[in-house]
Amino acid sequence: MIASNELQNIKNKFGIIGNTPELLHAMQIAVQVANTDLSVLVTGESGVGKENFPKIIHQYSARKHNKYMVVNCGAIPEGTIDSELFGHEKGSFTGALTDRKGYFEVADGGTIFLDEVGELPLSTQARLLRVLEVGEFIKVGSSQVLKTNVRVIAATNRNLPQAIKEGKFREDLYYRLNTIHIQIPPLRQRKEDIVPLFTKFTSEYAEKNRRPAITLTPEAQQLLKECYWRGNIRELKNVAERLSAIETDSLIDAPVLQLYLPDKAETNLPQLVNTRQDEGTSFSSEREILYRVLFDMKKDMDELKQTVKTLMQQQKESTSSVQPAVLTNETSLIPVNQSHNMESTEEFIEVQEYQEDPGLSVEEMEKKLIKETLEKHHGKRNIAAKDLRISERTLYRKIKAYGLE
Repeated sequence: MIASNELQNIKNKFGIIGNTPELLHAMQIAVQVANTDLSVLVTGESGVGKENFPKIIHQYSARKHNKYMVVNCGAIPEGTIDSELFGHEKGSFTGALTDRKGYFEVADGGTIFLDEVGELPLSTQARLLRVLEVGEFIKVGSSQVLKTNVRVIAATNRNLPQAIKEGKFREDLYYRLNTIHIQIPPLRQRKEDIVPLFTKFTSEYAEKNRRPAITLTPEAQQLLKECYWRGNIRELKNVAERLSAIETDSLIDAPVLQLYLPDKAETNLPQLVNTRQDEGTSFSSEREILYRVLFDMKKDMDELKQTVKTLMQQQKESTSSVQPAVLTNETSLIPVNQSHNMESTEEFIEVQEYQEDPGLSVEEMEKKLIKETLEKHHGKRNIAAKDLRISERTLYRKIKAYGLE
């Protein structure tokens, strides 16, 4: 067993946060097998932090002074993956202008981390199996057998036993890779680690951007723990950074946090900030959020103007001494009854008519949002008006004003 202080040193060195028993057990296994040459398979959902464990194994092994190479198998096209891993001879295919060393030749004596190993094509899996069994490989376009001494650590978020049943992954390769198995628990099973991780991400953002770090109320912390976190640590970091960037208050309560949390229905992607979540409206893009906010601001200003007009009319009817005032696109002055503690001078309230700033292009954004909403609902104005949270009459008027008939 690794001493607790040694585990803490490892966590500090590799930026790992958490004390969940399953996480600590995974770290124990990584350190214990580091000095062997056994192949290791790291499994877990996307975003759980699988990439940290190959680093731990390499740094605590006798190979730590040699190469450590990370290969994202899912990011390399199938037609070039063999060349990338094993190299090629000049002229072996179109574009092969020179000889090229592959990763297994370059990393000889070191460690290769094959991330997303479940994405490898079957032909490449056969080549990889030979490397694992006898340490031999052949470059693309060559007949010469080369030797390599490489420690292989693989990781995947796929269900490899299921992939084997579907004929997408070799069973013999699975057993060679799975000599040592390290399972990383999902974030929803590490509830006591969620708040410390969130605090780490918000503190890092604050330090990087020279802003005060945000903190959560106890209720907000509990809400954070109850979230499903389909995207795990990666998703939590996304929420922490978005919250830090948008909110100006350093203390965040549960209602505010709720606006930034992903849907609890276990969706694959986090939803964007929902400024009207209580009305059941969600937005498909940050651009639409901006349009909606500006649209609502203009709507509020229209309502404010109407209120001012109503008040002016009431003032006109009730006070004969007040001259009528007309609300135009210019500044209007509304005399106030002199009975409000006035003596010899007449007090005026200045009401500034709302005018769109051409730099903001509010009208263009409003027009664009209306147009996109109409297209979304195939021109059904009653549904579009409901989606825009305005009356059909108002929508008709704006359609006519913007020439959207």
